[in-house]
Amino acid sequence: MRLLVSCGEASGDLYGAELVRHLRPRVEDLDVIGLGGDLLQAQQASLVAHVRDLAVVGLVEVVSHLQHLRRIFRRLLADVDARPPDAALLVDYPDFNLRLAKQLHRRGIPVVYYVSPQVWAWRRGRLKSIRKTISRMLVIFPFEEPLYRDAGVPVSFVGHPLVDLVRPVDDREAFLGRLGLDPGRPVVGLLPGSRPKEVAHNLPPIARGVEILRTRRPDIQFVLALAPSVHESFVRGHLRDPAVRISPETHGVLGTATAAVVASGTATIEAALMGTPMVVVYRISPLSYHLGRHFVNVPHYAMVNLIAGRQVVKELIQQRFTGEAVAEEVLAVIDDPQRNRQMRRDLAEVRGRLGEGGASARAAEEVRQILARGSKKA
Repeated sequence: MRLLVSCGEASGDLYGAELVRHLRPRVEDLDVIGLGGDLLQAQQASLVAHVRDLAVVGLVEVVSHLQHLRRIFRRLLADVDARPPDAALLVDYPDFNLRLAKQLHRRGIPVVYYVSPQVWAWRRGRLKSIRKTISRMLVIFPFEEPLYRDAGVPVSFVGHPLVDLVRPVDDREAFLGRLGLDPGRPVVGLLPGSRPKEVAHNLPPIARGVEILRTRRPDIQFVLALAPSVHESFVRGHLRDPAVRISPETHGVLGTATAAVVASGTATIEAALMGTPMVVVYRISPLSYHLGRHFVNVPHYAMVNLIAGRQVVKELIQQRFTGEAVAEEVLAVIDDPQRNRQMRRDLAEVRGRLGEGGASARAAEEVRQILARGSKKA
């Protein structure tokens, strides 16, 4: 059987690859094709395009990349027509994948959508199209399931795949020692994002915050988690302080940090699973923010706050995201024991709401069933 997988970002590559890894023992001679990254490729997937060619953030930035994305879209559909899959697995990346779902539906290919478009935050009108084109929606947050069920979309809450994947380092002292850091001094983790465009927007105010903190608290140490899609030279171009260590081990950074500055997104869930106190930050181009903010209908931006149903971590978004604000919030988290303990308790609550382990295996079983029906239909 053949499965089309479409992942447009690093997190989608991780989730898609884990699902395929659990699917292979369930499906003999599975052929996987589509869009993904190094992790999906490591699961013997044949890629039409790599995620590094797809990841774009912001409305204005998407417009400037439209022709490139359209070429990839047409190339993928040509591959689908040449080698029709028995089913498709679309992971997150909604602007691209929901359009793809329509084309696949027209071709009679059943579609499983994994990691829901954030229709609860904006563009709820998409539910009508989703109901027509998606055979099964697999959601990773508990509050999403009733939304889709009430809209008539077949849905399953499978839990969050990161529950199984996020693990602290075995030896904190050894990890920090390899970076030349002192385990006895505070460590602040810096996670500016997984895409170059994100890093370009988020890193300057973070760098300013580091500069202020280094002046006010020389005992604080810093380590930046480098995403695989971002080159170290690119980061160093924005963050010129040589005392800031850089590590590709995100979980190591989060698991050993006293506190963290985390770009809004998947990394906030990873930090919550680690129980790491954090301040959430994010910035996009002013025009993208101006165009998009009127359509967003949520009380919080940070996923951990949405899951908790209240603010458990501070959010510094757009104009409020300054170096001074970053420094102030980091010091508040580190120096206020009561606030630190409360945030850890709140993050433990968030962790409990993400479900038990086994999300990727449950999602794989859902895909297997859709694959089997698609194969019989063919």
